[in-house]
Amino acid sequence: MNLQDSSSMLMNQMIMFYNNAMIIIFLITFMVGGMMISLMKKYNYNRSLYEGHELEFIWTLLPTFVMFFIALPSFQMLYSLEETSSPSLTLKTIGNQWFWTYEYSDYKNIEFNSYMIPTNELSMNKFRVLDVDNRIVLPYNHFIRMLITANDVLHSWTIPSLGVKLDAMPGRLNQMSFFINRPGLFFGQCSEICGANHSFMPIVLESTSLKTYSKWIIKMLT
Repeated sequence: MNLQDSSSMLMNQMIMFYNNAMIIIFLITFMVGGMMISLMKKYNYNRSLYEGHELEFIWTLLPTFVMFFIALPSFQMLYSLEETSSPSLTLKTIGNQWFWTYEYSDYKNIEFNSYMIPTNELSMNKFRVLDVDNRIVLPYNHFIRMLITANDVLHSWTIPSLGVKLDAMPGRLNQMSFFINRPGLFFGQCSEICGANHSFMPIVLESTSLKTYSKWIIKMLT
């Protein structure tokens, strides 16, 4: 019934659209259900129900308007997901069986693999099947460009709270931009069935201030 708390402008739009669409769906469900019960009691399957041309015209026209009303914001949001603003930095992601490789394209020699931490190696402050040995670190309040591909099979890089889901396909480079609006720790997982260990290649993104991010970059470069 509920989505994760929003951490980006895109996710704010998705949650708003989802809530409005659910209201419309519930209203249609109750209205149609009530009409069906009322008609069955009143007419007892009278032939007028099968030959009511005016009634057929109404229940064809109304859903058309409803679908048009839902489609407009849906298309607007879909195209906003495809927009690429001038990014502050670029992160390249490579999907592998069964781990992620990250490259910070704006800097030299910043590349690392990210593996899930096995259960028997978890510390008290780690999350089972969600935490990784090397987290992505990105600054909030900056536009991030994501470039993604795969070395072997199809993967999908997904963080629900950011409203980000991008397919990783061998031989193809996909891109997407997103904007993180608050600091925090955000979790995701591969969302494309990619083999036996598909459930064990999580994603962890740490959103920090620009100052903390700069310190992390300097540490990675040294």
